[in-house]
Amino acid sequence: MPSKRTARIGALTVAAVCSTISAVVLTTPAHADTVHIHDIQGTTRTSPLAGAKVTDVAGIVTGVRTYGSSKGFWLQDSAPDADPATSEGVFVFTSSAPKVAVGDSVTVTGTVSEYVPGGATSGNQAVTEITKPTVTVVSSGNAVPAATVVDARSVPNTYAPAGDTAASGSVNGLTLEPAKYALDYYESLEGMNVQVADARVVTATDPYTELWVTVKPREHATHRGGTVYGSYTSQNTGRIQIQSLGATADFPTANVGDKLTGTTAGPLDYNQFGGYTLVANQLGTLEKGGLERETTRKQSRGELAVATYNVENLDPGDATFDAHASAIVNNLKSPDIVSLEEIQDNNGATDDGTVSADQTVRKLIDAIVAAGGPAYDWRSIDPVNDQDGGEPGGNIRQVFLFNPERVSFTDRAGGDSTTAVGVTKVHGKAQLTASPGRVDPADTAWKSSRKPLAGEFVFRGQTVFVIANHLNSKGGDQGLTSQYQPPARGSEVQRHAQATAVNAFVDEILKSQKNADVITLGDINDFEFSDTAKILEGDGELWSAIKSLPKSERYTYDYQGNAQVLDQILVSPSIRKGCDLEYDSVHINSEFSDQISDHDPQVLRFRP
Repeated sequence: MPSKRTARIGALTVAAVCSTISAVVLTTPAHADTVHIHDIQGTTRTSPLAGAKVTDVAGIVTGVRTYGSSKGFWLQDSAPDADPATSEGVFVFTSSAPKVAVGDSVTVTGTVSEYVPGGATSGNQAVTEITKPTVTVVSSGNAVPAATVVDARSVPNTYAPAGDTAASGSVNGLTLEPAKYALDYYESLEGMNVQVADARVVTATDPYTELWVTVKPREHATHRGGTVYGSYTSQNTGRIQIQSLGATADFPTANVGDKLTGTTAGPLDYNQFGGYTLVANQLGTLEKGGLERETTRKQSRGELAVATYNVENLDPGDATFDAHASAIVNNLKSPDIVSLEEIQDNNGATDDGTVSADQTVRKLIDAIVAAGGPAYDWRSIDPVNDQDGGEPGGNIRQVFLFNPERVSFTDRAGGDSTTAVGVTKVHGKAQLTASPGRVDPADTAWKSSRKPLAGEFVFRGQTVFVIANHLNSKGGDQGLTSQYQPPARGSEVQRHAQATAVNAFVDEILKSQKNADVITLGDINDFEFSDTAKILEGDGELWSAIKSLPKSERYTYDYQGNAQVLDQILVSPSIRKGCDLEYDSVHINSEFSDQISDHDPQVLRFRP
């Protein structure tokens, strides 16, 4: 998955509408209404009046947005119709800071527009707006229309209708069924004043002053307060994003499992970073849930502990080395082998041809020693400059850390950034032609993506093959609230090809030695139930060990209210068949607002 921080930066300044729009506030009496807001919204996702000019649309101002690129206000009709499919609210886009206040009774003349956050190619739904407005203030200090209560009873359990096959799977032209589908229900409230009460936080406050809550506390709940994403057909309908129209400093800093007690209320918006969003005029009071970071147990003398940890674009200029070191030593209990993902080169995102990461790794190892951990040794292969994706100039790669007091690394010359590692059979045992080596780096499956790093380790006389991965991210996939249902997951094409290549390599090892101990791990960027995982597992060559956990504990990443699996450790049959396999997803990051990475690390313990 792309970093949640970096994925947002380039999109924050996207203009809401390309045309230049002016807003004029008049004080003359309003003319007679010619159209109501529910006529503009209609019974589908797109307005039947899109592109048309409307005159003297009346309503009460329920919210005013004076910041960002989408300045304007929300207008709601105080005399709704009887159709639950038609929203009574609409956003009026003013471009500059609007000169109205909450409680103003106004009429608006302007053009009905459909704005797609993120652009048409994003696949997002459109927001119905009135643009190029002329605004007449009729009176001030009026009561705001009562907020519609959004709760477990009002939100349907079925997430979305199937899209119209004649419209490439789009739901835009389908008549809304708000009593049947959650996305239809939310759409029927677009632009209206809504409220949630005593809502549990299911994604922590992020750097963009937003968080996610659920109005269905029992829906796929984790024991730590989150909401598990367990399948493509089992969506969490109670999730909703919370932002605020107030001061940034007043927004609560929340972790998963905290609660916004009392009422949180404001207009219901839709944006490109998660879809339906309650933009609050009124925020509930934060009640802390007391969530603490987890600690795994220390491996016994005869157990090999192997971990994977995405350290999120780590480079020498970062301030997180001590925190990462503490996590490895104190929370992960100093695993024997650690596969690190997203280790950047020695000058990070400076794109000057530097590819070596020895300073990055050495700084982390020194911090681990200072934290009381072992003096890890390490192995990696520098990528070709700017060929492995990630942040431009960063040259991210996977790195093996290993504790030489517990594990030895079998060095075998020949591995480099462009040479494919092979498998041979020596004295009846599988052996890599190079260690460390990269798996089929010339395969087009790895274009602009990280190549797997393979190595041989020896623990108590037993060889263990470890393959560190960081597969293609989900960047570019359509969101869960897309107008296309089910959403397209275009990034899977490359990830499936990568999974095929990794599985074929593991199969080579197992054909040379049926009982070989093979571990394939890392940031797989896909779920344990996904086709990517199934391709990796193949015909039994591998098995994702996170499936040894109860379903409510299967997550390594928290995104838009969904606790989900992106990081995995897959094992060969010889490891799986042992009765001593123990897997732990150690939750130290994804559920917290002060995270040092957006991924949680995982640890596998077994006896080779």
